[in-house]
Amino acid sequence: MTYIFLDESGDLGFGKRSSKWFLFTLVVVDDPRKLERIIKKTRKSLKKKYKRKLSELHAYHCDDITRTRVLTNLAKEEIAVVTTVLNKNKVYVDLQNQKNYLYNFTANIILDRLINKKLVSGEEHISLVVDRKDTKKHLRDNFISYITEAMKKRRGGGNFKMSLAASHDEKGLQAVDFISWAIFRKYERGDFEFYELIKSKIIDERLLFP
Repeated sequence: MTYIFLDESGDLGFGKRSSKWFLFTLVVVDDPRKLERIIKKTRKSLKKKYKRKLSELHAYHCDDITRTRVLTNLAKEEIAVVTTVLNKNKVYVDLQNQKNYLYNFTANIILDRLINKKLVSGEEHISLVVDRKDTKKHLRDNFISYITEAMKKRRGGGNFKMSLAASHDEKGLQAVDFISWAIFRKYERGDFEFYELIKSKIIDERLLFP
């Protein structure tokens, strides 16, 4: 059984306050408890006043010490990271209003890289967990249908299960959040500090519309 956790960073807006980049990051692991233990241990080490404020760990809301701790420990585990980065400045004007298409297209590319890099085979059981966030129900249903069909075609059927989960319930999503945040910082802020901590685990880093 292979477990995959998928998260996103940035946004698909094209206004002045929107991010310059949007990316999907996925983590492939054979045992989700590897990720869970790191998140649990890190949260346990926090002072009580911070525990009360943080119902879950999110890289954006944590301090640098916590970010470093999580990423350093993740880099010690047998995991594989794949990321697809969308350069929004190069997106054609007629596509900027088709956010649902862009979202599915970008997610589809990262799954394509997953197969091409042979991180999963056509026969093994795969569980893909995606952060539910605040996406509208019809968009969530469309996304699940789109990705499920795409994976079935690529793998000739294969046993594939995709589910949407809340990050506060799924610690694997909290772990990939830190990785995705670190990669996003590299592109959005030119900050390589945290990216370097996890760089050794990145198997594929694909830039769309370079």
